[in-house]
Amino acid sequence: MKKVICKVEYDTESAALVEKRTFGEFGDPKGYEESLYQTADGKFFLYVNGGAESPYAEENIKRMSAAKADEWKNN
Repeated sequence: MKKVICKVEYDTESAALVEKRTFGEFGDPKGYEESLYQTADGKFFLYVNGGAESPYAEENIKRMSAAKADEWKNN
């Protein structure tokens, strides 16, 4: 997935996957995934996707600061 946020393109195809977390089983309407990525120039973003009843009913990309990325990794 690609998304431009504040004139910066975030792309799951070209960024490095740092960590992926899955909540629930495949096909679970409340299940979802969060994947933390880092771009070549050091920017972090979270790719999210889930079932219709999950917090992420539509796939999306959310940019993250390095501090927020560290916080996410440690939780």
